[in-house]
Amino acid sequence: MTGLTVENLSMRFDLPNGQHVQALKNVSLALKPGELMSVLGPSGCGKTTLLNILAGFLAPSEGRVTMNGHTVTGPAAERGMVFQQGALFEWMSVRRNVDFGPRMKGMAKAERDRITDHLLETVGLQDFKDKAVYELSGGMQQRVALARCLANDPDVILMDEPLGALDALTREKMQGLVLKLWKETGKTVVLITHSVEEALLLGERLVVMAPRPGRIFKEYRLPFAERGVNADLRDVKKSEGFAQTREEILTMIWGMEEEIMGRKERRA
Repeated sequence: MTGLTVENLSMRFDLPNGQHVQALKNVSLALKPGELMSVLGPSGCGKTTLLNILAGFLAPSEGRVTMNGHTVTGPAAERGMVFQQGALFEWMSVRRNVDFGPRMKGMAKAERDRITDHLLETVGLQDFKDKAVYELSGGMQQRVALARCLANDPDVILMDEPLGALDALTREKMQGLVLKLWKETGKTVVLITHSVEEALLLGERLVVMAPRPGRIFKEYRLPFAERGVNADLRDVKKSEGFAQTREEILTMIWGMEEEIMGRKERRA
């Protein structure tokens, strides 16, 4: 596997009134297999647009995305997506949600059951496999979404604010689960978040994007995700360099937000 590569990516949305929005401009990235990258930036910087292009949901205006040496032209099983709200099949049981992909591939039932049971055990939902999705809490539904994504055995897991709607305690537990799955599976993970703290915890690489047009402003290589695999995340937050890096990035993003507000005030 050669990983995921983004080359000179630009995205322009043309509006009905003849104007346009330049959502992304000349974005380039290269992710090796097994890397964990978080993406931060102020609202409107193109984070979700970038993720949707990586998933194959959108075709870029310019540039290209390559995965393991071939150009991405649409969705594929090699790239799994975990959405903010899970996007689960609420009329199906937990088990049927998780084994949906293997069923669609025509996998034998014995193998499907083995994979599903293993994944539900991994995310702590083995005792809930016959429950309907609507009977689960938000955190448990996101665990189902992670297991369903992994059941397809993608090379890359794309996560769009997957923990944003959870309460603080559940979110911290899910952050630990994401790190555990990353380390155990060796998957490449790209995670979009609005939380600076979460980006620090869940990104051995952290990309800060600036608007508009959306572009890479700064990139960090961080030790906190690796530390968090076998440690209490609260201790990681107290570790050397965490608070300093958090304040540096917060100041950076606050400055971008103030610049955006200044532009709006001048136009008004």
